[in-house]
Amino acid sequence: MVSSVDPSPFARGCAWPAGAGVPYPRADPADFTRLPIDTWGTAQLPVGVRLEFVGDAEAVKITYRTETDDLGYRGDGAGRAFALWRSGMLVDEQPAVLGEGVVELGAGTGPHDVPAVVYFPEGMRPTVASIAAVRGTIEPAPPQPRWIAYGDSIAEGWVASAPALAWPAIAGRTHGLDVCNLGYAGSARGEIVSAEQIASITADVISISHGTNCWTRIPHSLEMLRAGTNAFLDVLRQGHADTPIVVASPVIRPDAETTPNRLGATLSAMRAAIEEVVRERIDHGDENLRLVPGEPLLTAAHLPDGIHPGDEGHARLALGIGTVVADASKRGD
Repeated sequence: MVSSVDPSPFARGCAWPAGAGVPYPRADPADFTRLPIDTWGTAQLPVGVRLEFVGDAEAVKITYRTETDDLGYRGDGAGRAFALWRSGMLVDEQPAVLGEGVVELGAGTGPHDVPAVVYFPEGMRPTVASIAAVRGTIEPAPPQPRWIAYGDSIAEGWVASAPALAWPAIAGRTHGLDVCNLGYAGSARGEIVSAEQIASITADVISISHGTNCWTRIPHSLEMLRAGTNAFLDVLRQGHADTPIVVASPVIRPDAETTPNRLGATLSAMRAAIEEVVRERIDHGDENLRLVPGEPLLTAAHLPDGIHPGDEGHARLALGIGTVVADASKRGD
């Protein structure tokens, strides 16, 4: 007989508890009315949320419900399956259905103390009702250092071919970090409300990787961007005085590099402004602040749609940014 249990102790990547009708919110549901509507809209998707367990079970059975099969711009990359990874490898993947369903995933044959990670079909807005061990036992995986990854659609995973291949997911698996993905597609402009929310939660390391939506979605001038970046970091430091923070400036975007927005700022100039702010703060004594210049990380060839990286690009970001995040988290021990 297979005995189902509450999945909550197995859930990872959850910075806030359920609220406002959202099972896995990526922003504080008690404070959602202060967020821009586009930020709250994407924060309702369970991006990066997953189940992690250890044990000798041959498989796990998951009972769930999904709310939609309209995956929007990301298409199948937003996830149409539950996928189990272990020891850095995809072990099993089974399609999700619209509405109520049950899926069984093989757990692999590796060491029983190596965590298995189950990624959700996040674009289908799933809620997991139960998890059960099949032919063996499972228990929640041990806690890992918490990484709060704030960013835009690139951090959210656009346009990787699966949720597990977004760069924060890759880096989290590689370095043993509990990544909470606060990548807000179409938004993430360094709003103070987001900084306040991050400042109020536990974090062992924080990364910030936004800027392109300040060029186009809601245009910023260079002065606005400098002031906003300083203010965002000021608020984070109010809640995380010594927590390592890694700031990655925007990656290349060919249509924006030398094209001024309506306030006269090009993306290349905006990138330089962010980097200047971070370097100044480091020079003034913030020893736990790190900078990753974004321009060298990718080339136009890594951007299938001209804006977002494909799988190779996300793997490069996991290496270029994720490695610095992991190193910073160790320095914060």
